[in-house]
Amino acid sequence: MKYAGEAIPEAEITAVTATLEDRACTLRWRWPDQVQAVCIHKGPAGQTKEGAPPSGLKLYTREEYKANNGYRDRLDDIGLVEYTVYARLSEGGETVLLRQPGGGNRTVVSAGKARIYYSIQNKKSLFGKHKTVNMTISSEVPVPKDVLCYVKKTGGSPVSKDDGIRFPFIDDFPAGRSVLPPIEIGRDDQIRIFFTDGRTYGRYYELIPE
Repeated sequence: MKYAGEAIPEAEITAVTATLEDRACTLRWRWPDQVQAVCIHKGPAGQTKEGAPPSGLKLYTREEYKANNGYRDRLDDIGLVEYTVYARLSEGGETVLLRQPGGGNRTVVSAGKARIYYSIQNKKSLFGKHKTVNMTISSEVPVPKDVLCYVKKTGGSPVSKDDGIRFPFIDDFPAGRSVLPPIEIGRDDQIRIFFTDGRTYGRYYELIPE
């Protein structure tokens, strides 16, 4: 697949709009008369590059658009997401995509923050010097292990990632519920979970105790 060799204003995709509902996005746009199919690209906003067309394009026909009253896509992403709708044309006997440098075939939507729920349960023995901690992470989307850490503090609950001894997580977290292996800590220790970088990851995730 490649771009058309020249601009064709009358074949440009225009009036791209997006409607969000329950983490689903519906795209609609104005179809030029001569365009019977498009290719749709979805990716992080601001990362469109020049050169060859991007990979991962979704072919969508005019008939499908009419039947579904638009193009519906599940938003499992976080942050700002950019959709680009390319007119699909024939040039010299091969299929090409129409490049639109002005960006009229693009729209950006906010997928919002993904919620991460966490639970910490302590189980103390009656006379022992240690206790067992069970942690559970439940997320709407997959979460890389570097996003979260847990902090242990003696004599009180940690108030930040730097208020105690910080520990990394070993594995990435899939979407859904993850029950972590139990750990043993001192009887007077407390554990809390934090973002490793609140300024960065707080833009994409919301960390919520259960």
